[in-house]
Amino acid sequence: MEAIQLKDYTIYVGPLQQSLPGFLKGLSYGALFVIADNNTQAFCLPLLEKALGHSGYHLIQIPAGEAHKTLDTCQQIWAQLMAQRAGRDALVLNLGGGVIGDMGGFCAATFKRGIRFIQLPTTLLSQVDASIGGKLGIDFMQVKNSIGLFRDPLGVFIDPAFLATLPGRELRSGYAEIIKHSLIADAGLWRQLQELRRLDEAGWEALISPSLHIKKRIVEADPFEKGLRKALNFGHTIGHAIEGFALDTQTPLLHGEAIAIGMICETYLSAKEVGLPEKDVEQVARYIIQHYGHQALNPRHYEAYLRLMGNDKKNEGQDINFSLINPIGQAAINRHCSADLIVESLEFYNTLAKA
Repeated sequence: MEAIQLKDYTIYVGPLQQSLPGFLKGLSYGALFVIADNNTQAFCLPLLEKALGHSGYHLIQIPAGEAHKTLDTCQQIWAQLMAQRAGRDALVLNLGGGVIGDMGGFCAATFKRGIRFIQLPTTLLSQVDASIGGKLGIDFMQVKNSIGLFRDPLGVFIDPAFLATLPGRELRSGYAEIIKHSLIADAGLWRQLQELRRLDEAGWEALISPSLHIKKRIVEADPFEKGLRKALNFGHTIGHAIEGFALDTQTPLLHGEAIAIGMICETYLSAKEVGLPEKDVEQVARYIIQHYGHQALNPRHYEAYLRLMGNDKKNEGQDINFSLINPIGQAAINRHCSADLIVESLEFYNTLAKA
C-alpha cells in the first residue's frame, strides 16, 4: 500500500479493503451514496461492497460514456439525492472512470452548496490523471469540461485490481496520459516507455505511481492552473476538439485515443514553434502510431475542430493556447499557433497513414 500525501487529501494505491474501511471509520457522515454507471455497477461494485462490509448505501446508477457527461445526467443525480433526502452531512463515493469522477464530484460539490465525496477511479485513465487536482465538471455544447469548478475530494483510493475489469481499448486510452506525463516532465520515463512494445504485457502498478508523482508535483506547484499546470494540457487542445466533434458521430473516440492524435499534432507544433528536433517528432509519432494505429481526419472537419479549439477554456482572448514540448521531458506553456499552422499539424498527422 502506497500513500501519496497531497496538501488537502491522500491518494491510497493498493487493495481497497486495506485502506477504505479504516478511512470511513474515521469519518462522521450521514447517508452514504455510491454513483456508478452500468459497467462499474456490474464489474466494480462487488469489490467495493467487500470493502464496505455491512455498511448500507444508496446506489445512483447513470448511463456509461462521455456522451452522458451532461447537465441532464446531473439533474438525474441531484433528483435522486433529493429523493433520498441527502443532507449536508451525506457522503458520495464516485465509482468509475473520469466521467463518473468529474460529474459525480461536480454534482456533490454543487448539491446544497457542497457535500463531501471520495473518488474511486476504476479506469487507468482516471487513476493516472483525474485522481489528482480537484478538477470537476461536465461537457456543454461539444466543449469538454466547460462547466465546472475546483473542489478536492476527501480522499482517492486507487486499486489496480479494477484494471482487470477493463477491455484493452480502455487500458490503451489511459496509457495516453502516462505517455503525456513522460513527454512533459520526465524524459527518463519516456525512455522507459520505449521498452514497452505490447500494452498487454505492461505492469500497470509500476507505471501508475511515477505518473501520479509527476502530476502531484505539477498540481501542487500550481493548484488553479495559472502557470505550470497548463503543461498537463499537452495534446489536449487539439485532442479535445477531435474528441468533442467525434462524440456526435457514429464513430466516437475514447479520450486517450483523441489525445494520442492531439499529442502527435502538438509535437509537430512543438517543432515549428519552440524548436523540438525533427528526430523527436518522428520518434513520438512513430511510438504513438505503434500503439494507437491511425484514424484519418477528414479535412472537411478542420473548420469545426478550429471552432471547438476557439472555445477551449484554456484560451486567452482570441488566441488558441497550447502547451508544447522542448526538449522531451520539459513543457513550454502559453504558446499560440495560427489556424494555418494548426491545420498543417492535422495534415502532418494524416500523412502518417502512409508511413
